[in-house]
Amino acid sequence: MNSIKNHPIYTAAANRILILDGAMGTMIQRHKFEEKHYRGDEFKHWHKDIKGNNDLLVLTQPDIIYAIHCQYLQAGADIIETNTFNATTIAMADYDMQSLSKKINIEAARLAKRAAQTITARNPAKPRFVAGVLGPTNRTASISPDVNDPGKRNVTFDQLVEAYEESCEGLIEGGADLILIETIFDTLNAKAAVFAVESVFERLQLRVPVMISGTITDASGRTLSGQTAEAFYYSLRHVEPFSFGLNCALGPDLLRQYVDEIAQIATCPVSAHPNAGLPNEFGEYDLSPQDMAEHIQEWAESGLVNIVGGCCGTTPEHIAEMAKVTEALSPRIIPTQTVKMRLSGLEPFVH
Repeated sequence: MNSIKNHPIYTAAANRILILDGAMGTMIQRHKFEEKHYRGDEFKHWHKDIKGNNDLLVLTQPDIIYAIHCQYLQAGADIIETNTFNATTIAMADYDMQSLSKKINIEAARLAKRAAQTITARNPAKPRFVAGVLGPTNRTASISPDVNDPGKRNVTFDQLVEAYEESCEGLIEGGADLILIETIFDTLNAKAAVFAVESVFERLQLRVPVMISGTITDASGRTLSGQTAEAFYYSLRHVEPFSFGLNCALGPDLLRQYVDEIAQIATCPVSAHPNAGLPNEFGEYDLSPQDMAEHIQEWAESGLVNIVGGCCGTTPEHIAEMAKVTEALSPRIIPTQTVKMRLSGLEPFVH
């Protein structure tokens, strides 16, 4: 296999704070698509409503998705994410579109890759990268969906692995430079994704850098499956990811302490892409690009981050402001940890 440390993303991350893009869903909402836009010609007579299946838009509205990628790149993003957050067979089952999963992943990666190559060609000194997104799915392997039956599960580890393998293969076939396992609320789901990704690497005899990003769901400071940020890192550090971090759920003010927690211990670059604050009563996000950039600037000045971007509610305007305030700042220095036994359950155990 190719040596992963030779990948140009490592050189880029060593030299500057990298900028990740913002929310694809937020940008799609600006177009106010109706059912007919999601269907296009190919799915005109589909037997179920498919409005809201944003991942399908890489097939039915590819020009729009390509344009959104370009907007984020022009705003200063070094890394753009494929529009594949729900493009696993498990999540696509909601629309009876499991059979389209791999095709969507391939086309999503191709669209993003074309955008990245186009913008890179304008300034080859600043290469742009495509992160193939593996979302969390709409199932959880650790938590019962029935409060009256704690042992009940609606998905198995093997089912998750199978779904993630197909998506990962599609992303790599489409040209993704990285794999991003993101918005992790259940560490067991993430372990299934990691196992799938490693299996695909072995089968294809290649390897690309892997980014891991979890979600602290509320002020408890834990993932939905109960782990603290530190325990979450210890659960997955064996993967030796290119980066490790947090995204979604919280705005930058509330997320900061948990990013700091990971920044103190992670022996790899730390990423963070928070929401534009918490949603208001209309489900919208109010934190302005300037206000969000103030938080990100403080994070960078405090040496907490190597990669920053935005999640729900963020736009190219948010990303442009983040790029501006971090341009002259140095990336977080990766610490050297003393050798200890580091274990994790819901909480860390270090001895």
